[in-house]
Amino acid sequence: MHPEERVGGSSLRLNERAAAIADAMVADAGALGVVVSTLENGARLIDCGVAAPGGLEAGRLLAEVCMGGAGRVSFTSVDLDGLRLPGVQVWTDHPAIACLASQYAGWAIKPEGYFAMGSGPLRALARVEHELFDRLGYAEPASGRGVLVLETRTAPDATLAAYVAAKAGLPPDRLTILVAPTATPAAGVQISARVVETALHKMLTLGFDVGSILTGFGTAPLAPIAKNDTRAIGRTNDCVLYGGSVHLTVRAEDEALQALVSRIPSSASRDYGTPFYDLFQRYGGDFYKVDPHLFSPAQVFLTNVKSGRTFQAGSVNAAVLRQSLFS
Repeated sequence: MHPEERVGGSSLRLNERAAAIADAMVADAGALGVVVSTLENGARLIDCGVAAPGGLEAGRLLAEVCMGGAGRVSFTSVDLDGLRLPGVQVWTDHPAIACLASQYAGWAIKPEGYFAMGSGPLRALARVEHELFDRLGYAEPASGRGVLVLETRTAPDATLAAYVAAKAGLPPDRLTILVAPTATPAAGVQISARVVETALHKMLTLGFDVGSILTGFGTAPLAPIAKNDTRAIGRTNDCVLYGGSVHLTVRAEDEALQALVSRIPSSASRDYGTPFYDLFQRYGGDFYKVDPHLFSPAQVFLTNVKSGRTFQAGSVNAAVLRQSLFS
């Protein structure tokens, strides 16, 4: 299979789409509350929350950048058993590519003295995650520009920009990096907007062919801003784990979907039912000790276009959300 066959024989050009969104952010930087700068080697940095105030709209655009411009994000309100919260809704007609080839924070960027998880379409140029991109069957073609998103409080410097640009085969002056720490409005939006991505990644780990997922739609509440990034990691994760709902349109066999659906929601995990911050403390702050099967939405619906049947599992858990967000 040619690497681009998954998307109808031509690339979605995720980096160009994301760069166009970044350009619009730069043009409206003052209203968005972002700060734009140029590093010594010409790389463009868009600060959405380190020294900049950022905001909800900056977060919405940041989330669409994460999806390589192949998905859309808007604001809504979410009612969870009487708990009414602001929220996001996200949708895409290219779920595997937008969510896993771009949005998923799967690139561990760790040159000497620095560490951050990278998301955004530059991942599809660098293809450091060989196994994932081989399974997706997608390769972003050589692009004039590249876009990377980092969730960190340490703004990248020219050395880091040169490192990631080299991995992607780009000169640094063709690179845009967007950054926002977890405990900021912009990061809170882009994390909740990962609700569909978490469902797809869970299905991928369970061995499902994510290329057969035709559309994705999801909602998740927005977390109140926490006092620090560690607390924010707990709240933002819980908004997806206990408040996220995802609807996927799939082309598959009913028997396969019926067997799969109950394994997708976060409730299938042994660590389900405890606020994420408390789990994080239980495991000594080691993210990788948390059961990986926890990272998925609270509720999942799979509609099979071959039969018209819908399979559903999981439910939102307002009690855990109240404990996480307001106690």
